[in-house]
Amino acid sequence: MLIMDTAGSIWYINRQVAALFGYGHDEIIGESVETLMPERYRAQHVGHREHYISNLPMCPMSTPLDLFGRRRDGTEFPLEIRLSPIEDVGRTLIAASIRDVTDHKRVEAELVVARETAEAMRELAERANQAKSRFLATASHDLRQPLQTLSLLNGTLRRIVTYSNAAEALAQQDQAITAMSRLLNALLDISKLESGAIKPEPTDFTVADIFAELRLEFASIAANKGLQLQIEPCEQTVHSDPSLVEQILRNLLSNAVKYTREGWVRLRCLHEAALVRIEILDTGVGIPAAQLPFIFDEFYQVGVAANSSRDGYGLGLAIVQRLVKLLALTLDVRSEVGQGTAFSLILPAGNGHDLPAHGESRGSPLFDSRQIGDTRVLLVEDNESVQRAMCLLLELDGYQVTPVASLAEALRHVREGKGVDLLVSDYHLSDSETGIQVIAALREALGNSLPAVLTTGDTSSAIKLLPRDPYLRITSKPIQAEELLALIGELLGACEREQPLHG
Repeated sequence: MLIMDTAGSIWYINRQVAALFGYGHDEIIGESVETLMPERYRAQHVGHREHYISNLPMCPMSTPLDLFGRRRDGTEFPLEIRLSPIEDVGRTLIAASIRDVTDHKRVEAELVVARETAEAMRELAERANQAKSRFLATASHDLRQPLQTLSLLNGTLRRIVTYSNAAEALAQQDQAITAMSRLLNALLDISKLESGAIKPEPTDFTVADIFAELRLEFASIAANKGLQLQIEPCEQTVHSDPSLVEQILRNLLSNAVKYTREGWVRLRCLHEAALVRIEILDTGVGIPAAQLPFIFDEFYQVGVAANSSRDGYGLGLAIVQRLVKLLALTLDVRSEVGQGTAFSLILPAGNGHDLPAHGESRGSPLFDSRQIGDTRVLLVEDNESVQRAMCLLLELDGYQVTPVASLAEALRHVREGKGVDLLVSDYHLSDSETGIQVIAALREALGNSLPAVLTTGDTSSAIKLLPRDPYLRITSKPIQAEELLALIGELLGACEREQPLHG
């Protein structure tokens, strides 16, 4: 505390002021208050002081002012000062409450630096995530292209090679290509989950839709192992991301089939208040209690040594765990060696409103093979090796194929009066063109009922937002030759029933 008169002469200081500024008590009494501040501020402060005296505030204590003090040794420090008039001693005096705010200012400066650093780190993290997303999208597309070429060429060769030794070699090659595809998909899924590139899109959907898809996918696989695949009816509605939930269940069901030598694998759902529990049970080898904490680690497989031959890659459960965490769900596991394992996925129940259709309808009759030779296919693919391989496969199956590499070439083909009965296009084309643009442009020229197949190596969430219609099928690369031909036959068969392709 310091008291001065209206001329700025110091009348009184307490011990704290003397210690703060480094003066003895008697040394500072009678001196100008400007003595306690740096010289560069003194003249300006005289003006401020005179203005304050001529406009004495009504309030007993003024708003705090931030100033700088100067100690006797010349060092400076920040301070906060509040002024209050004293008028009951026969003259006007000014009381000044002074507070050293060095620590406060230091903390403020550190907070500013911390905020700026945090903001810079957020920007760097955002740029890093964007770079990861771009890399994953590019890697997903570019790595799938050669696999797609191999798969199509393998399918073509298996149709034209008949002698047994070559057929066996091609069958083994097909298994290797399938294994490579599974590993690539798993590694990319792990990378996308780690980078945050996958964003859930929760909605209400019925579990029965997913159960139907999984039955189609795993029925023959289980039968080939001599297992019973038991999928119980489930009409419950849940709220989550249907594609990601299906991926969780697919990986769990795949594991159950893989580790069950005999007996059955069961998929069912149980309604529990506001929750739905989906269970995958099996009569498989079981998991020892000591190994349960490790089953969700990457490349970990129960009972498989690190350097031994592996059936799979130990990534399925690692992906499951990340998806469960991403969707904020609960996954329980219980197991007994020699008796089997049960995984339970717990989801919030849905309200059943605005249920979306999940997946394409299956089982439609294929296109009449007698008309294949009359079917004109326009193939839009800018990757030369994939283009040649797909042409070979489609031509071998009897289709008339015209390959082009861009939207402009596709439109030129149409404007020259050449007919198109089916469009097959890659999604990502050169010069930022997309297969969606190709489909839209050709349908504008030829009619909205032009059937189209869109192939893509992009597995980002953007693919789920692509427009769907009854005349469009979207498939992920690499697609096997048989699957591609079946997909085309199903699409053409559905379109033929609506409107004959050949009049």
